[in-house]
Amino acid sequence: MPSHKTGTREEWLAARLDLLEAEKALIRRSDDVARQRRELPWVRIDKEYRFDTDDGPASLADLFGGNSQLMIYHFMFGPDFTAGCPACSAIADGFSGFAVHLANHDVPLWVVSRAPLAKLQAYKQRMGWTFPWASAYGSDFSSDFGVYVSEEQERAGTFEYNYRSSPFWTPPEDMRGPFDAWAGTTGTDWVTYTRERPGMSAFAQQDGDVYHTYSAYSRGLDGLWGMYQWLDRAPLGRNEARTDDDPLNFFRRHDEYDSK
Repeated sequence: MPSHKTGTREEWLAARLDLLEAEKALIRRSDDVARQRRELPWVRIDKEYRFDTDDGPASLADLFGGNSQLMIYHFMFGPDFTAGCPACSAIADGFSGFAVHLANHDVPLWVVSRAPLAKLQAYKQRMGWTFPWASAYGSDFSSDFGVYVSEEQERAGTFEYNYRSSPFWTPPEDMRGPFDAWAGTTGTDWVTYTRERPGMSAFAQQDGDVYHTYSAYSRGLDGLWGMYQWLDRAPLGRNEARTDDDPLNFFRRHDEYDSK
């Protein structure tokens, strides 16, 4: 017998129609939230940021490529990393496919990380990705947009992330194994790994000025995970409990799964 409750087709349909109403309400609420995002005031950026790209040095304005909008994913790949964060990699697996559609809507998509460009290029080639990836190495960009925790902030014990002050957390000794294993996949330790943070930011360009319009972090990125959108509709959902003592039991980089 299955562990989940079972029922007749009629019982399933009645429950599904109740759920349909909840899903419609959620979509309507999501539309309202999207409108609120668009209504946020724009903040002009007066600071000069420089990036290294495949085509040479670039400013933030250059990343627009002549468009009026720009989306950036802040990918966790620090200067000391030997590989990108597995979670960011899972999100980024979808970028190459829909970046062309975004570009056709006046919205180029860039990925930005703090690692030197050569490391990003090598990892991008390994993953088979085609989206543009810029290095913010030596720039304040990641710090200013809340996705890098400095050593000074680490020593202070707190940092600002996702619009609130957070403690710098290190797992206790008896719990370190899974966390060290996860960080180890990037060639770093837990402290070095968690100095980088994931996020996304949106920008607009008008009359020669660049404006910051929106940023999201942490669970605010869930909607960008194509994998999660499918798992949320699967019988067992995200099934994160199957991580047990091995966080990589849940997901890995796409070239690290055992072949089936």
